[in-house]
Amino acid sequence: MRNRLWQFLAGLAVCVAWVAPLRAQAAVNAYAITNARIVTVSGPVLEKGTIVIRNGVITAVGANVAAPADARVFDGAGLTVYPGLVDAISNLGQPQQQRPAGPPAPGGQAAPAGPPPTQVPGMQPEFAVADGLQNTGFDGPRNAGVTMTLSAPRTGIFMGQSALINLSGNTTPEMVVRAPFAMHVAFNTAPGGAYPGSLMGVMAAFRQILFDAQTLREANAIYEKNPKGLRRPEQDKSLLALFPVLEGKMPVVFHVNDENNIRRALALAAEFKLKAIIAGGVEAWKVADKLKAQNVPVLLSVNFPKRAAASSPEADPEAMESLRLRAEAPKCAARLATAGVRFAFQTGGGSASDYVANVIKTTENGLDKDEALRALTLRAAEIFGVSDRAGTLETGKIANLTVMRGDLFDSKARLAHLFIDGQPIDIKVAPPADDKKPAMPAAGGAKAVSVAGTWDMNIDAGGQQIPATLTLKQDGDKVTGSMTSQFFGTAELDGLKLEGDKLTFTANLTFQGQSIGIVGSGTVSGDSMQGSISSPMGPASFTATKKPGQQEDLR
Repeated sequence: MRNRLWQFLAGLAVCVAWVAPLRAQAAVNAYAITNARIVTVSGPVLEKGTIVIRNGVITAVGANVAAPADARVFDGAGLTVYPGLVDAISNLGQPQQQRPAGPPAPGGQAAPAGPPPTQVPGMQPEFAVADGLQNTGFDGPRNAGVTMTLSAPRTGIFMGQSALINLSGNTTPEMVVRAPFAMHVAFNTAPGGAYPGSLMGVMAAFRQILFDAQTLREANAIYEKNPKGLRRPEQDKSLLALFPVLEGKMPVVFHVNDENNIRRALALAAEFKLKAIIAGGVEAWKVADKLKAQNVPVLLSVNFPKRAAASSPEADPEAMESLRLRAEAPKCAARLATAGVRFAFQTGGGSASDYVANVIKTTENGLDKDEALRALTLRAAEIFGVSDRAGTLETGKIANLTVMRGDLFDSKARLAHLFIDGQPIDIKVAPPADDKKPAMPAAGGAKAVSVAGTWDMNIDAGGQQIPATLTLKQDGDKVTGSMTSQFFGTAELDGLKLEGDKLTFTANLTFQGQSIGIVGSGTVSGDSMQGSISSPMGPASFTATKKPGQQEDLR
């Protein structure tokens, strides 16, 4: 019996001896890009070098580095390797309906979602994006060379807490680089006449919740020091979530674009000693001196305003303010750089495919290309507090690589490869502009995309959700329609144009007695659509879903 036991153990040892090396070999995850131009950002450009990746991190980079024998090798001749690009603000990785339902109520029914009774609607600082991350919506940004983003909450005044994520992975731990990162705030009013229904009310609610959090924090400190004879302070999850903000451990990202609201954000930051960041910042150049003095960085939108009316002899001339805003917005980055204000770039709700092209516009309006590259990489990592692990091509850092065929700031450059967390990502590489050919029509002459029907639309304007309805009619390539919302009534859509799966339109909306021109662009995929809207009030994004059973009635 004893001999059999020893034979079993000896056999087990042999199995382990064979399996362990096989497991180690299977765990090896090495890649090398050779003969490439390498832009490290942290040092000089290597005109011909090699970069080695193993187990998700950069293990070597240099002109005389040899590719390991076990690495999968990519010949980088004619390619340029950059640190992975960053979109400094987005809603990527989040489901459309992001607010979770409350705990089950008696009888098994879910309790209504919403803030605790002590807080007004829109005040949910306890909400955390990281609690509901999904691998969704990553393809478009990755095809544009984006590897990392700060995924921020969508709605509210105190909107909740963001998560810095890599655009890969199927689970939250695989995606998250840092979470939570910041508390997000927007000066939004409550819809439907609810409090706070005015900017003054928003400011009052903002201050009140911070004062309440200060009071609870002080009460907790007194109780912890000497609890004997004292009643335990009543806890509130919304107020508890603000403790790191009051202690300066968690930044506050203010989603503001115009000069006055940026000034309001800076004043609140000074009053409560908040570690502030400005997101959007279309007119940040007007207060660059204050941003510099308070050391407040900007996550700068490059979703620049577009012409708000169709170009035709019958069209009304654009307002002078709209013309000025369109002319000044691409110059903001250069002005911030000159003033010494730190900034990173964000898509601003615009199309990911336009991201780098819009950054190129900032270089055409005075921004140095090296500074533009830093704003796409290292500056974002610095602002997010992860420059020790991301933002440059250095040994030991996360292997996020954007590999271009050509110079990043050349409009003819194309994405060749993308690595996120050390893994090559499948991308849809666009052919060079000269090689593009007209798409073949669908079989039998059928239209590739049909948009006719009624669409439920949701417009995200700086965190405020505006429900609307799109009604579209289609006759061949001709599309007509209107947009309706309780906020601006019904507006006819002008200049509707459908090219493949891209729908563009313009409209003049009447909001609070003023006529505001907008330009919209959306991508249609079956019965869903997503896109962006630009206007003198700033950029917005939208999603829409077609109602079933309506198409034939409206064609």
